[in-house]
Amino acid sequence: MDKLINDFSPGLFVVQTILLLLLILLMVKFAWKPILNSLNEREEGIQGALDAAEKAKREMANLQADNQKLLQEARLERETMLKEARELKSKMIADAEAEAKTQANKMIAQAQEAITSEKKAAMAELKSNVAGLSLEIAEKVVRNELSDKNKQLKLVEEMLGEATLN
Repeated sequence: MDKLINDFSPGLFVVQTILLLLLILLMVKFAWKPILNSLNEREEGIQGALDAAEKAKREMANLQADNQKLLQEARLERETMLKEARELKSKMIADAEAEAKTQANKMIAQAQEAITSEKKAAMAELKSNVAGLSLEIAEKVVRNELSDKNKQLKLVEEMLGEATLN
């Protein structure tokens, strides 16, 4: 340090000080504003990028919320559609069962009517056959009875006796 103090020259010090001040003035006049402008622009760019990143982050959160909402709505719609499909299936089955029951009842009623009709026809035919057989038997019996004169008179007397009794 002693050597520095011994080698100290006041003229050189003044010249160096003036040159330093001149250099500072030139820097302030020509370089300081562009440097500050560059720094400000860079700071604004960084702030803009941070703002854009924050905005993108908010938009992503909104999109995720929208996606969740759409997903929830889709699930609800799917559940609604499945419920409607189950109800439609149940209704179709119930309608088909009712229709089948109606058709079965109609067929049973028609079969019963056909049975009744066939029964009446059979009864009528049976009555007709019985009546025909009865007439044939009666004819044969009467022929047998009326072939003899004595039997005829006896039959007439019996009929007259029954007629007065009734």
